[in-house]
Amino acid sequence: MAFTETQLQALESALAKGERRVTFGDKTVEYRSVDELRVAMRDVRRGLSEQATATGLWPDAPRQIRINTSKGT
Repeated sequence: MAFTETQLQALESALAKGERRVTFGDKTVEYRSVDELRVAMRDVRRGLSEQATATGLWPDAPRQIRINTSKGT
């Protein structure tokens, strides 16, 4: 699912106000707890990071380099 910075800001704003209900556009979501709201924020941040990495907008994306060596026989 594609996320936007606006969605993340709406979640952060709700948390700062102590609310569990978040409205974005024509949709409203009410979270059961603050912890559930924090999990949603974490998921949105992760999604934004993945989107930025996939599109090349985050040039310093973490990379993994594997080097395999073997002793000659």
